[in-house]
Amino acid sequence: MTEDRRLAVLRAIVEDYVATHEPVGSRSLVERHSLGVSPATIRNDMAALEDEGLIAQPHTSAGRVPTDQGYRVFVDRLSQVKPLSAAERRAIGSFLDGAVDLDDVMQRSVRLLSQLTRQVALIQYPSLTRSTVRHIELVGLTPTRALLVVITDTGRVEQRVVETSVAMDDDLIGRLRSRISEAVNGQRLVDVADRVADLTGTFEVDERPAVAAVVATLLETVVERHEERVMLAGTANLAAFGEDFNGAVRPVLEALEEQMVLLRLLGETRSGDALTVRIGHENEVEGLTSTSVVTVGYARGDEVVAQLGVLGPTRMDYPGTMASVRAVARYVGRILTEQQ
Repeated sequence: MTEDRRLAVLRAIVEDYVATHEPVGSRSLVERHSLGVSPATIRNDMAALEDEGLIAQPHTSAGRVPTDQGYRVFVDRLSQVKPLSAAERRAIGSFLDGAVDLDDVMQRSVRLLSQLTRQVALIQYPSLTRSTVRHIELVGLTPTRALLVVITDTGRVEQRVVETSVAMDDDLIGRLRSRISEAVNGQRLVDVADRVADLTGTFEVDERPAVAAVVATLLETVVERHEERVMLAGTANLAAFGEDFNGAVRPVLEALEEQMVLLRLLGETRSGDALTVRIGHENEVEGLTSTSVVTVGYARGDEVVAQLGVLGPTRMDYPGTMASVRAVARYVGRILTEQQ
């Protein structure tokens, strides 16, 4: 048996099982695929694939189904990712181009990706450590309360209410806004602390308590937080794959409810802008060992700022899913780049 023919048989088994969710037998392979060999030869090939742990027989007298290892070989040996149609590309572009801000981009992206793949879609907000300050706004609400707004170059908007122990008049708010903007606009968020370290001391003594409160709130806003945000959509799609989880879809749903689990999931697949596929037990997150996760980074300009992807059963249309994930990531990156 040649390696090429063995891979062809494995590819046919994966494709048929994904399409039918029925164990695949040698007779059906002969009928559905032009493999150019006899059923007896295919049976020998299947026996060899089973010995290698790439396919398994779920019960006696049944056909074969791919194992996690079999899916891995299938994915690693894909000659090409299934291209999206022109209509699909136009639909992605028109849907995402209508986004009005970063939250809208994130929401539209996960909704679209879950619809394209019929899986659970996830997207991580751009990391603050990779962002720079585009604009700072400080608006007085009451004499002892102000609203601080930080807008980053990725379109992320952070708002905080500042409570002060002394009153701030319009003149102080204006001067403080101007000096903060001069110090931090265009600076990376990780450098903001150094840029405002001596700012409080440049104001009059009686103004310093209010200035210190604003600066402290600014620092709380821009420092990298552990609770980075992940948005997801399409969890209801898992209901269509109950049999794939052996009736135990609940652990998957429980895992998806935890933001830290989602961050860990995306963190484990982080590899720049390279497409990553983790199959079955390659996912070490508890409750997700019966799933596959396809992720890729999306970039602002030349810099990858976060990850997006989909999660579903291991019986997944890998070529189509990989194409959709990659396409949506490219569109998200283009939108963020245009917003700079």
